[in-house]
Amino acid sequence: MLRSVILAASRSPRIERLVETAPVTREVVRRFVAGTRVEDALRASRELAAQGLGVSLDYLGEDTKTAEQAAATRDEYVGLLRALSDAQLASAAEVSVKLSALGQAFDEQLAYDNARAICAAAADAGTTVTLDMEDHTTTDSTLEILGKLRKDFPATGVALQAYLRRTEADCRELGAAGVRVRLCKGAYAEPESVAFQSATDVDKSYVRCLNILMSGSGYPMLATHDPRLVAIAQDRAKWFDRTPEEFEFQMLYGIRPQEQRRLVADGYRMRVYVPYGDQWYGYLMRRLAERPANVAFFLRSLRSKK
Repeated sequence: MLRSVILAASRSPRIERLVETAPVTREVVRRFVAGTRVEDALRASRELAAQGLGVSLDYLGEDTKTAEQAAATRDEYVGLLRALSDAQLASAAEVSVKLSALGQAFDEQLAYDNARAICAAAADAGTTVTLDMEDHTTTDSTLEILGKLRKDFPATGVALQAYLRRTEADCRELGAAGVRVRLCKGAYAEPESVAFQSATDVDKSYVRCLNILMSGSGYPMLATHDPRLVAIAQDRAKWFDRTPEEFEFQMLYGIRPQEQRRLVADGYRMRVYVPYGDQWYGYLMRRLAERPANVAFFLRSLRSKK
């Protein structure tokens, strides 16, 4: 119930205005979002890399309505990748891209062209791109664009969401094709016809998908903060004879940082998903919906007068 309420709030302009104008301390947003500028993304990447952590940078923004907005997002990523190269951070940091921010909703060819430009910039910098997954209506389009991009940029990855009923089949197809797949639970409100609704069913689906990816020829990127799923992933890696170099864990910036460092100390690859930009509201609300334990922290900060 709480998750549904938060997701509904994430789509409410009135609540967005209320939250943005409330006495929110900068520490609240800064816990989950690196900042608003490329310089902030570089700073966070540098700090995480110094701890042995990988990074996936996301420039916040989605549901682009015009070609000009899509081009601005493309140019932001190209500039970010150039900056990563100049700062010698490309070996530690990749970028995550939402196709909706590149024009997917109104022109799929435009979204592909923009994504291709970003992939080319990533290749020049010595890193790669992972396509984020959004609500279920975009899944087929995203996977189609992924297939086109991988013809010239085979390291391009994609996120899959375990709460969708179709994801096991997608994992089988992409795992057999050797794709880098980020497996997450999912953070959008979806109907029961296409998505599991209970936390238990989502967790069971996650484990089934995890097994498929671990047994395949691709590179699993296991995005979870759940200690049980982390432990299961470690066990499955041993079962399928995968070394720590043949998969990685991923967690969000600001969530369970001690666990992130612990996994690195234990010899595992650990990548942190780091968002930046001024369109933080929708992202933050989805993070709260994914892990409602964060709500108490957020509400305490809203009451702060600092």
